[in-house]
Amino acid sequence: MTTAKDGQGRDKRTNAVRIPDAKVALSTASVYPESTAAAFEIASRLGYDGIEVMVMTDQVSQDPDALRRLSDHYSMPILAVHAPCLLVTQRVWGTDPWGKLVRARRAAETLGARTVVVHPPFRWQRDYARDFVIGLNRMGEETDIKFAVENMYPWRARSRELAAYSPGWDVRLADYPHCTLDLSHTSVSGSDPLRVAEDLGDRLAHIHLADGSGSARDEHLIPGRGNQPADRLLELLAQRHFEGVVVVEVSTRKASSRAEREADLAEALAYARLHMAVSSGERTT
Repeated sequence: MTTAKDGQGRDKRTNAVRIPDAKVALSTASVYPESTAAAFEIASRLGYDGIEVMVMTDQVSQDPDALRRLSDHYSMPILAVHAPCLLVTQRVWGTDPWGKLVRARRAAETLGARTVVVHPPFRWQRDYARDFVIGLNRMGEETDIKFAVENMYPWRARSRELAAYSPGWDVRLADYPHCTLDLSHTSVSGSDPLRVAEDLGDRLAHIHLADGSGSARDEHLIPGRGNQPADRLLELLAQRHFEGVVVVEVSTRKASSRAEREADLAEALAYARLHMAVSSGERTT
């Protein structure tokens, strides 16, 4: 701490900027349609703290050995693994949903990640849904990995809402030990992310930083380009000394070039860094 004096030799209060311990990672999904390998290269060049691997149909995303080689080559740690929970990944790592979580946990342990992101069960996965909370707690007792269940949103068709998830899309209504807060999903569901963060309290373990315009589509805009209070959420997390990972999970599929994609991802990283820096008055001695 430095000493500051006013013109009469008295101590004065100065503003200090504190950067929280939370790391900012890049989701491999953010570079689609480029490859998982491209995400490591881009994250390294732009100065991200690490990677969240979205396990997709890309074979590299499914292979812990290949992922470790990329992590070592680019000196880019893997901070989280997103289990294959999407409709397009129904057959990735088999069709058994518990088997997918076991493989995600093993991959996270092998790669040194501390979080596995998972979606709530679909309603038609009845056995899986019935035992989901109990199963997550049981798996949590066997590992230090956190299974962070992600907030989702109601599906809509011709102005009707469809109940796609069990027990529902709102993670606040289930007894999940750890949760992921996604700001594109709060946009679709019409939820207030600040209220969601407050309601989750210590259960909030992981952030998917994005934005949305309130559309029924899951847009994953660059933060600051929609109507979600992403800036205030990041400031709240910094004030709360959030120790989880903030993952930039955005869509750049419409980028016309690699340069445009990297500019978008650099903007998202700068946004996160800016709003996670806390200005606090400190009295010097």
